Amino acid sequence: MSSSEALQAAKVYRELLKAVKKHIPKEDGKKRFKEYVTNEFRNNSTLSDPSSVHQKIKLANDYTLLLNSVHHHKDLLFSYNIAVDRSEEMKRVLGKSAASVGLQLPDVYQP
Repeated sequence: MSSSEALQAAKVYRELLKAVKKHIPKEDGKKRFKEYVTNEFRNNSTLSDPSSVHQKIKLANDYTLLLNSVHHHKDLLFSYNIAVDRSEEMKRVLGKSAASVGLQLPDVYQP
């Protein structure tokens, strides 16, 4: 792997880990997913074929774009009131409304 490919792979790797950290909740196995991404990059660090290196970098870049786009799409659906699960959106709206008049919403007890 040439130095420019290594720099590009490092950039894509950082961006993918940022997207995983930001968009994948802990309940959905964030730790396992981060380990999988790390292992894939380590296992493919010894690739010497330029076309396979570019293919792997493109795949990681595309997946990063997918994670960011799905999250952005979900946010747009919430903002247009089209979302299916509206509980989080309602909590946020109620919290803003309560804060605008100087109140705070009570914490919900969950055993």
